[in-house]
Amino acid sequence: MKIHEYQAKELFKQYAIPVPEGRVAFDVDQARQVAIKLGSLPVVVKAQIHAGGRGKGGGVKLAHSLDEVADVAGQLIGMNLVTHQTGPGGRLVRKVLVEQGLNIQKELYLSIVPDRATAKVVIMASEAGGMDIEEVAAKTPEKIVKVFVDPLAGIQPHHCRQVAFGLQLKGALMKAMVQMITQLYRLFREYDCSLVEINPLVITAEQQLLALDAKINFDDNALFRHKDIVELRDLDEEDPLEVEASKYNLNYINLDGNVGNMVNGAGLAMATMDIIKLAGAEPANFLDVGGGANAEMVENGFRIILSDKNVKGILINIFGGILRCDVLAEGVVKAAQKTGINVPVVVRMEGTNVEEGRRILSESGLNLISASDLKDAAAKVANIVNS
Repeated sequence: MKIHEYQAKELFKQYAIPVPEGRVAFDVDQARQVAIKLGSLPVVVKAQIHAGGRGKGGGVKLAHSLDEVADVAGQLIGMNLVTHQTGPGGRLVRKVLVEQGLNIQKELYLSIVPDRATAKVVIMASEAGGMDIEEVAAKTPEKIVKVFVDPLAGIQPHHCRQVAFGLQLKGALMKAMVQMITQLYRLFREYDCSLVEINPLVITAEQQLLALDAKINFDDNALFRHKDIVELRDLDEEDPLEVEASKYNLNYINLDGNVGNMVNGAGLAMATMDIIKLAGAEPANFLDVGGGANAEMVENGFRIILSDKNVKGILINIFGGILRCDVLAEGVVKAAQKTGINVPVVVRMEGTNVEEGRRILSESGLNLISASDLKDAAAKVANIVNS
């Protein structure tokens, strides 16, 4: 789960991580009032969407007067902001963050993420702040400092000093960096984060260290422990089909292809999407109904797939274990009866009660195409959508 920059900065404040003074505004009048309360100009007006690259896309602007604050806020609120992370469709800006302008001397990068390869938490930092870290890693990897922390032992002062040394910091700035990293790690651990990122982390002319930006992602599987974070969820920033799927505990991700998928098991779902691509087609979604799915969950999953207008064909790939093939078949039939199938459906089933499942589908009167194995299923559905 993602949250907005202004929400992340409120969390930063709770952990004594310095941020610029500012407040969110939902319309032009609120933006002007925030600027007045800040008491000094210029101010920065920043579009609030769940995507990076806002500055390059025109979503971050400097305003030197109250009239300019109003003009900039009016331009941003309601615009469709396109960045390298939104894709060509962009995101609608519904709110802006208005915050004090700073006299920036230097920009740094700082983040904390889990590293699956080492089973540790890695602190990443760089003197190339303000840039895409992927670009820095590709072109100048030597500029990235990485410090690995054993999550069982926790963060130690030497970890923080190693990062500070790597960023060429000394004196008061080193002390401030050590404190910031310590608090940032606390936030990361206590809120079950999958990412905490500050880009840029700035050093001002007054030798202050401030988080000019803030990005936090949370592990969805741990949200039951953080009701306060769940309340920060902005459904307007999420794909409507993914929001609908989450209501039924379905693992669904909307993609750009035209082959709808229904699979039980994340690994099998990934393999199914790979085989679809190898067959010359593109998956329209990732949908794992789970091993313990019932007929109602299957029905809801099928309905969500059919509501995607890009879907030209559907591939159902089920290996019956906990989710029996007859239960899947009943869910597909119910969904078809309620929603109506207007695209071809290829079914590959194996496992528990497979014969009963095939009988239910064959006697349903639905126009279904059976496949002998996964390769055959992928080839058939690819042929359908490509023709």
